[in-house]
Amino acid sequence: MLRYTIRRLIQLVGVVLVLSLLLFAWLRLLPGGPVSALLGDRSTPEKAAELTKQLGLDQPIFVQYFKFLGRAATGDFGTSTGVQPGDSALDIFLQRFPATIELSFFAIVIAIAVGVPLGYLAAKRRGGWFDNLSVIGSLIGVAVPVFFLAYLLKDVASSALGLPSSGRQDAIDATRVTGFFTLDGIITGEWDATFNALEHLILPAIALATIPFAVIFRITRAAVLDVLDEDFVRTAESKGLTAPVIRRRHVLRNAMLPVVTTIGLQTGALLSGAVLTEKVFSFAGVGEALAIGFERRDYPVLLLLIIMAAIVYVVVNLLVDLSYALIDPRIRTR
Repeated sequence: MLRYTIRRLIQLVGVVLVLSLLLFAWLRLLPGGPVSALLGDRSTPEKAAELTKQLGLDQPIFVQYFKFLGRAATGDFGTSTGVQPGDSALDIFLQRFPATIELSFFAIVIAIAVGVPLGYLAAKRRGGWFDNLSVIGSLIGVAVPVFFLAYLLKDVASSALGLPSSGRQDAIDATRVTGFFTLDGIITGEWDATFNALEHLILPAIALATIPFAVIFRITRAAVLDVLDEDFVRTAESKGLTAPVIRRRHVLRNAMLPVVTTIGLQTGALLSGAVLTEKVFSFAGVGEALAIGFERRDYPVLLLLIIMAAIVYVVVNLLVDLSYALIDPRIRTR
């Protein structure tokens, strides 16, 4: 297991290097650029040439890339030219990543808490009204665009339920410790700040959870249906084992491998940045920074955020692979 983990981490380094090179070249081939974004209507050929030289954009791409690698090795990923002009790209990531983690965590918790039980119950009642209704609900969850549901929740549910529709927290005097607003309130004992942050998370988390819920539900239902048809389940029933024992020891445990894989993939995707949801709810996370960065051609921020998203995705999938050994001991021996 240790050898496998080390091998995967080495592969991660290769993935990051190749991705960084491709991103570096791709971002510089995009129309526009940070020079036009910074100068705007005040742009003249002389000013553009001067700023291009100042930013080092007049040098060959490979020269710029190797200079970037050298600076990145010291923790310098460049300075933002659009998202938060003048701020370090690394500081922007560190400021915004906790928001995305919080939002993604609550979204995936909602998706798992609803999707797994519903998938199991739908499989147990295959062909019944509950099964058919659940399948229709999951199809709606996949079919409805996230941005549409986000705007619907923001405009309708927010007014009807009196929930906040933008931002991470009201303008209250709250102590910042970790950057996780819900956790900071618990650590400092400022429970009002925690509850306020939770209120701001409800609507964006629900909007973000719809697609993961639908996918997790469908995979759980399919996996449980496959296991219910196995001989060992019928043997357990013939031995007189109780339904909770059969469900826990035989059905759910054997059905969990594809479900865990799906949860890992969905979690990695959420942590990579919920661009549309964060943009609609003005939620100051990585997704919103990516959207602003693309609008303003902020190369340093875009490069760092996309690379970090890829690292998070690969690490989450590595953790999922390692969790297989806990779920199925047979994998541990291979």
